[in-house]
Amino acid sequence: MHYKVVGEILGFKETTDVKIEDIDDFFSKMIDAKNEDITFILVKPYMLREYEFEIPQDMKQTLNIDENSNISVYNILLIQKPLEKSTINFLAPIVINEENKTLAQVVLEPKQHPDFGMAERIESFKQEA
Repeated sequence: MHYKVVGEILGFKETTDVKIEDIDDFFSKMIDAKNEDITFILVKPYMLREYEFEIPQDMKQTLNIDENSNISVYNILLIQKPLEKSTINFLAPIVINEENKTLAQVVLEPKQHPDFGMAERIESFKQEA
C-alpha cells in the first residue's frame, strides 16, 4: 500500500512517498518509493504491549484525523545482531490515516510517557514459556 508522508520522518526529510508491505503478522517494511535503499522495519506495538497515546492536535490536522478515522500505528525497529538486541522506538510512532493514505511520525513527550523508551530491546517482550 502506498502512502504520502505529510509529516517528516525524523532524519529522512526527502522521504515523501512510501509503500508498506507486511512481512508477517508482526513485522512490516516501509520502503521509500523514490529510493528503495531506504527501508524501515516496522513493528505493530499492540502485539507487544499496552500502547496508548494522544495524537497531538497539529498532527491530527496534518493527517486529517478525527474521532471516526481509521488509523494504524507502527513503531520503527532498529535491527541488531543478534535479533533479540534489536530496539524499538516507542516515543516516535508512525501514524497512518488509512482513509486518505497519509502518514507522519509523531514525536511523543517522554515526560508524558515515562513507560515508553526510545530504544527498548525486543528481547524484553519475550513471552514466558
